Amino acid sequence: MTETATTPVPTVSLRAGAASVEMPQLGFGVWQVPDDEATPAVKAALDAGYRSIDSAAIYGNEAGVGRALAESDVAREDIFVTTKVWNADQGYDATLKAFDVSADKLGGDPDLYLIHWPRPAKDEYVDTYRALIKLREDGRVKAVGVCNFNIDHLQRVHDELGEFPAINQIELHPLLQQAELRDFHSANGIHTEAWSPLAQGGELLADPVVAKIAEKAGRTPAQVILRWHVQLGNVVIPKSVTPSRIAENFDVFGFTLDDEDLAAIAGLDAGTRLGLDPAAFND
Repeated sequence: MTETATTPVPTVSLRAGAASVEMPQLGFGVWQVPDDEATPAVKAALDAGYRSIDSAAIYGNEAGVGRALAESDVAREDIFVTTKVWNADQGYDATLKAFDVSADKLGGDPDLYLIHWPRPAKDEYVDTYRALIKLREDGRVKAVGVCNFNIDHLQRVHDELGEFPAINQIELHPLLQQAELRDFHSANGIHTEAWSPLAQGGELLADPVVAKIAEKAGRTPAQVILRWHVQLGNVVIPKSVTPSRIAENFDVFGFTLDDEDLAAIAGLDAGTRLGLDPAAFND
């Protein structure tokens, strides 16, 4: 990981065919943000210093993100944009068409394109990934990857297409730490990206273990958890529509968790999945 010249956010180097591309380790997510709210939220994130925005076709807010990108004073080449192909558009030809729709809404090609779910029973994700490779080879995207893939899905992509995805975006937080999957990622050059990094707040942010660490650090519980992700090497994409919270979530580079803190958070792992099971979700 390296420090960029204009922001304290470290970057990770994503495999991009024969080359590589730098992606900020901390980004801004817009899951569950309505399209009209996405524009001011992304503007607030860019103003706070974020330079990575994560959207998806199914979120219904790519157009709102695109408006924010067009209206921002930050140059587009300085912003790393991710979006995802939805399940109904999987398959080689359908994925290429879906990409064009997303790019039009965003106001230009994204930097990173992901498969949103493997849907293993539908058996389309290998052909879908083949379309992602085509988009990368054509220069439409810088890097390609997946979301919610288990080890067997990742291995099959490699076995049939000769490469592992550059990144796998998975549900990951202190209540679901996914150590085996993260180890597989590390062994095969796949970066781990965490969605729902705060476990949707609530129980986790009120946990006494997290509260104690936050008090010691003089930080909020959310900042402690985001810092935990950063120190583990995860790419992390917290979401908020409140400008003060957006800025707070960005301010996680001025302190460090010690070994005792990290061990305490590791002890919170309960295998609690808040979202869908990738092995069973096929809609």
